[in-house]
Amino acid sequence: MKPSSLILAAVAGLAPCAALAHPHIYAEARLEIVADETNQITELRNVWRFDELFSASVVMDYDDNSNAQLDADELQEVGQTVLDSLQEYNYYTTIVDNGKSIKVTKPDAITADYKDGQLLLMFAVKPAEPMPLKGNLSFGVYDPTMYTAMDFPTDADLAPIGTQLAACEHKVVRPDPDEVLAQNQDNLTEAFFNDPAGTDMSKMFATRIEFKC
Repeated sequence: MKPSSLILAAVAGLAPCAALAHPHIYAEARLEIVADETNQITELRNVWRFDELFSASVVMDYDDNSNAQLDADELQEVGQTVLDSLQEYNYYTTIVDNGKSIKVTKPDAITADYKDGQLLLMFAVKPAEPMPLKGNLSFGVYDPTMYTAMDFPTDADLAPIGTQLAACEHKVVRPDPDEVLAQNQDNLTEAFFNDPAGTDMSKMFATRIEFKC
């Protein structure tokens, strides 16, 4: 088994307490939330662009022919590694349907690319149960182990797709971590910070888009 940095990113035992204050991997994200003409959420489309330092470590791990780049077969292996590794973390996806956390199905594939010194991952996930456009809905991308910092550069990078969904009242929420910690001191116990899998409470830190339909 390769000593993959991608696997390290997904493994929960990597000091989640320290990672809360100091993420080790940084990625810019785009999330498209898609609804169809029947007023159902059908899929969430993701694009993640990782920082150059982490991207370089992936090249080192997966450049089997030592040509200082990632060829098609190597990129395919990267995508498969992430596909397998992040399943238990719900592919860093947070969905809340009227107060209920919703899981996602495993993507058919994760497409990896390497451009301008940065690793890109592209994939779509689907809610594991029906999600009609009704009530309060929330969508975001967040690493529950807090090892990877997922950033949406602009509010437009959280994008509703579909006329009905776009017509819902919606806003982007960017929580202040210090405020979240201050407001939840009684709940954020030592057990939370030492739980390598993270907890549902970690979504309180997630940048997200909220809808009222």
